[in-house]
Amino acid sequence: MRLFLFFLAAVAALAAQDNPDWHLEFPAFKIAGNLYYVGTADLAVYLVNTPQGNILINSDFKQDLPAVKKNIQQLGLKYSDTRILLISHAHSDHDEATALVARETGAKLMVMDGDVPEEESTAQGRPGAHVDRVLHDGDTVELGGSKLVARLTPGHTKGCTTWTMQVHDGARLLNAVIVGSPNVNPGYILVGNKTYPGIADDYVRTFAVLKSLPCDLFLGAHGAYFGMKAKYDRIKTGAANPFIDPDGYYSYTAEREATFRKELERQKLNPGSPAR
Repeated sequence: MRLFLFFLAAVAALAAQDNPDWHLEFPAFKIAGNLYYVGTADLAVYLVNTPQGNILINSDFKQDLPAVKKNIQQLGLKYSDTRILLISHAHSDHDEATALVARETGAKLMVMDGDVPEEESTAQGRPGAHVDRVLHDGDTVELGGSKLVARLTPGHTKGCTTWTMQVHDGARLLNAVIVGSPNVNPGYILVGNKTYPGIADDYVRTFAVLKSLPCDLFLGAHGAYFGMKAKYDRIKTGAANPFIDPDGYYSYTAEREATFRKELERQKLNPGSPAR
């Protein structure tokens, strides 16, 4: 198991080297209502601002935390007001800095049960964070009148979490969906996986959940999932909010499911052959 996790960490590190957007600073901006983007050009970090403090979703790598802090400050908000810290899933590009954020702000870290062992692990590249609250599918996280629902969408990790919330934006009430990840990464074994025997079934479950969710605001753990950079450019032109994109959400989900099923069929013909 440790060798498998080390392999996945190495794959993530190589991906970071190949994707300059991971560590590229990006302006903070308002998505809708009290929901803001404060991450990098691809590694998404979301901030929910409430009268009782802020909820932060994801921390990114430790090296990205200064950019996240800068973005929060540019919004006129305080990093120190972070009261609750959540993650999309237990991979370093989303959670390496969780222990640091919790220590600096006193925020309570809440993580889906399947990802708790990885979140608390002190292995190389893992945050070694203390999880204050263990979440389960359908649990709610509430602060200052805002409520997020944790939807278990496993496969990418055992506790991969898609966050949903309703955002009041003027007279409108919008359903926001922050996709955890439906991706089958290079190196993933879907057939004959001894360390995660139910991985393929978990992906099937994930797509069933994602297709069932009402969505107005299409968001995700990576900006590339929902075309963030192009949509941000449209905001600057004064266009209608491009993040209101239900068609984009359902098209993305369908494309990701088709890609998964194609890979699953390939691996059924070649058991033990990892995704490329």
